[in-house]
Amino acid sequence: MEESYVEAVLDDTRDKMSRAVEHARGELAAIRTGRAAPALVEKLRVEYYGSEVPLQQVAGIQVPEAKVLVITPYDKGALKAIEKAIQGSDLGVNPANDGVVIRLTFPPLTEERRRAMVKVAHTKAEDGRVAVRNLRRSARKDLEALEKDGEISTDELDRAEKELERLTHEHVAEVDRVLQHKQDELLAV
Repeated sequence: MEESYVEAVLDDTRDKMSRAVEHARGELAAIRTGRAAPALVEKLRVEYYGSEVPLQQVAGIQVPEAKVLVITPYDKGALKAIEKAIQGSDLGVNPANDGVVIRLTFPPLTEERRRAMVKVAHTKAEDGRVAVRNLRRSARKDLEALEKDGEISTDELDRAEKELERLTHEHVAEVDRVLQHKQDELLAV
C-alpha cells in the first residue's frame, strides 16, 4: 500500500519534469537562428476580433526557403492584425504584405547577434533547469510529509529520494542536450 504513495509522487513528478523540459524545448525553438522556422512566430499573440490568440490559430505558416516564412491567414481580415503583431515582436524583421500572404525574410545573423542569442538560449535553458529543480524540491517535501505521517518508512524515503535525484539529473541533462543543439545551430554560419 505505502509503495503506491511513493510511486504516485514519483510518477506525478516525472510527468511534471517532462512537461518542464518540453516547455524549455519550445522556448529554445522560438530563438531565431538565421533560418526560418514556424516556431519563431506560431506563438505570437494576434489581436483577432477583440481577443488575443496565437498566430498558429489564425494562419497557416510555411517555409518555402531556408530564410523565408510565408504566413497565410485563414481569414483575410486578420492580415493587418498579424502584420502588426509581427512588427511589435522582437523578431527584428519587417513583414511584406501583398494583400494575400505575409512574407518574412530573415537576414543572416551577425556574429554579435549570434552571441547575444546564445546568451538568451542559456537563460531560457537555466529557467528550464530551475523549474525541474523546483519540482524536485516539491516532491521531496511531499515524500518527507508521507514519512512524517508514518505512511512510509525512512528506508523507503531514502530509496524514493535516490530515484527523485536520478529523475532530476535525467531531465536536467535533457535540457542541457537541447541547449547544446540550439547553441550549435546558432553558431553555425
